[in-house]
Amino acid sequence: MKILVVDDEKLLVKGIKFNLETEGYQVDAAYDGEEAVELAKNGNYDLIILDVMMPKLDGLEACMRIREFSTVPVIMLTARSEDTDKIIGFEYGADDYVTKPFNIIELKARVRALLRRSSLASQSSSGESCITIGHIVIDTEKRTAKNDGVPVELTAKEFDLIELLAKNPDRVYSRENLLNLIWGYDYQGDIRTVDVHVRRLREKLEKNPAEPERIMTKWGVGYFIKG
Repeated sequence: MKILVVDDEKLLVKGIKFNLETEGYQVDAAYDGEEAVELAKNGNYDLIILDVMMPKLDGLEACMRIREFSTVPVIMLTARSEDTDKIIGFEYGADDYVTKPFNIIELKARVRALLRRSSLASQSSSGESCITIGHIVIDTEKRTAKNDGVPVELTAKEFDLIELLAKNPDRVYSRENLLNLIWGYDYQGDIRTVDVHVRRLREKLEKNPAEPERIMTKWGVGYFIKG
């Protein structure tokens, strides 16, 4: 597994790099957002750890640019713990958040969990890897999605969410349940994270996001895919 660590605090990067390498990961380092984007274009990374506050290009902007060409899982590092900041990060395409100062054991656990979910989701559980729900088609093996025949780019968490819903059509999941199933029981973020990801999925996969045909809301309960 290959990981890119990006932070302008070189001592912090050194520590993270050392700890991840002792876990057996191959680790590259960068120290500003522009360098992160360039490395992400050519590095074929399995995961990127990206600080929010950096010179030249901040982490949010770097994450958004990376999302233009890659769905690699991204963990954001931030010195601010406000839920609104995390929601903004998810809007820009982040998959998870770790607040500074953090315990390196927690960071390694987040890395393992995100890589494990990404790896498991990429394995087809049967010979039929495509799921068709109306105009939405997802390939669980290739982790690709199409809206009315047009390919769309989904982040790792977006794909995990649509895959879960598509595999269980008409089953309503509460936001709490989705947060536990997709982000993990140890996730400490705001429950509105689910709303953000559902809205992004509608923008990418619905013909008219304002009037969704498939990614539905059960008011007062949660979300479901209309089969």
